[in-house]
Amino acid sequence: MRHQRMVSAVGALALGLTGLAATTTATAVPTADTGASAPASGERTSYVVLADRGGSATALATRLKAKGAIVTSVNDKVGMVTVTSTDARFAQQARAMKGVFGAADEGVVGRSPSAPAKRKDAVERPDLAAGPSKGKGHGKGTKGPDPLDEKLWGMDMIEAPAAQKIESGDKRVKVGIIDTGVDGSHPDIAPNFDRRLSRNFTTDIPEIDGPCEVESCVDPADVDNGGHGTHVAGTVAAARNGIGVSGVAPDVSIVNMRAGQDAGYFFVGPTVNALTGSADAGLDVVNMSFYVDPWAYYCTDGAPEDSPEEAAEQNLIIESMSRALRYAHSKDVTMVGALGNAATDLANPGSDDSSPNYPEGNAHPRTIDNASCMDLPVEGPHVIGVSSVGPSERKSYFSNYTSDLTSDEIEISAPGGDSREYFGTPDYRSPANLILSSVPENVVKAEGSVDEDGNVTEEAEGSVFKDCGKYRGKERCGYYEYYQGTSMASPHAAGVAALIVSRYGKQDGRDGFGLDAERTREIIMGSARDKACPEPRTMVYPGLPESYTAECVGDADFNGFYGDGIINALAAVAPKKR
Repeated sequence: MRHQRMVSAVGALALGLTGLAATTTATAVPTADTGASAPASGERTSYVVLADRGGSATALATRLKAKGAIVTSVNDKVGMVTVTSTDARFAQQARAMKGVFGAADEGVVGRSPSAPAKRKDAVERPDLAAGPSKGKGHGKGTKGPDPLDEKLWGMDMIEAPAAQKIESGDKRVKVGIIDTGVDGSHPDIAPNFDRRLSRNFTTDIPEIDGPCEVESCVDPADVDNGGHGTHVAGTVAAARNGIGVSGVAPDVSIVNMRAGQDAGYFFVGPTVNALTGSADAGLDVVNMSFYVDPWAYYCTDGAPEDSPEEAAEQNLIIESMSRALRYAHSKDVTMVGALGNAATDLANPGSDDSSPNYPEGNAHPRTIDNASCMDLPVEGPHVIGVSSVGPSERKSYFSNYTSDLTSDEIEISAPGGDSREYFGTPDYRSPANLILSSVPENVVKAEGSVDEDGNVTEEAEGSVFKDCGKYRGKERCGYYEYYQGTSMASPHAAGVAALIVSRYGKQDGRDGFGLDAERTREIIMGSARDKACPEPRTMVYPGLPESYTAECVGDADFNGFYGDGIINALAAVAPKKR
């Protein structure tokens, strides 16, 4: 397998980990001026070049080609051109060109939360030795619950089963999964998978992804070698088909808008192209359970300790992502994003000593000023930020939060799991405290939780499940696994957004069926169930270091832990005047 799978603890699209990710709050120590390692002369490297605002990407691409670069992508929606070049000084030379906003070695600019533990954010698989979860499952049937639905405490918390009796989704409503891919062959995904619109914006890079599976190194648009994207897609819209689990909106369409590498990285070119591609394809909702790398926080003109080259890279990515997010919003794409798993007050992030985390060896302490630094994409324009709660509705120990209620850092909260709930009881660190959803067969086999014969191993029992049923006249088996993270909270909210569009959307002439993105945002926030700060307001997590202590600011109407409250699917689609 090309990347580590989560084993037992939290780290950072978004996707295992073996250790607990610590919050970086120590005072930064200024260092000597550093910069990312420059590509070796003669090495073909990918670069992103951004035209000045209002400039033409097509015209810029022609100029770059004339300078010997190989153009690989042109995005006129945001003025972005991606190229490859063997000139180690290409970025500096491109930045000096007239009409260019910025240029940078594309490198790794994002990764789904299945990243190494040194990252700022991650999701968690349960400890496979934690013991089986409770419940035997329901009988199969397309009208009733699916066999594993009783394990989905998060669906009960947001009243999804009751909501689905009113609105279970409209096939015309399309949810984009911007992630590591979606396994379109999974029996719980296939009935809702839109193969025609699905796209893969990435090319496998053997250096980080391992050997390519296909000659072109461009995986088909129905493949997920990471698992994270398929898990997210299942929470949004797994079909109610008598197999496995049901999603929040089991009758909407799933579109794979892959931007993540097999290894879990998200480059700026594919990520921006996935956002603008989602808008151009007419998608209604996109889920973004990832964060942009190589910087934990992007600072305008860089942090004080960053080199000029690093500052230029951050400015480029801030501008590129902002343009793409605004473009998608202009096309009424409702964008839902994970708030992050660093247990950090986003209004007071302190310092960051994990960035840049690619290439390795360049990370250095950085002083983070919240006035000029941001976590992308969740702190970008028009993104609905989602924090995570566990089964008891407390803020998940890993979930980010904010002490600045005017910051637009958080909007709502949703079930994302919390293995550290119920400290001192047999339920502490139980897999059942996490979120169960679909995963690809190739992933669970590669991680060793399913053997070559397709059977769940003894060590994985209670954490990984297999369920079989008929799909298109053939016996098909699907696999399901527990994860936790704000990556799991975000798709619950994206599913509710899809129900809202299904319920209140209208046919709009040539533009087709849909709903204004601001209206969707208004309804999902307005229908959220108020959740007050805990008493005392400072939450302590037994069994965890003091760095996981968090103070809640605000009232029941809106606070830094839960935003406008815990999403409620039933209230969002209940028959009332909106």
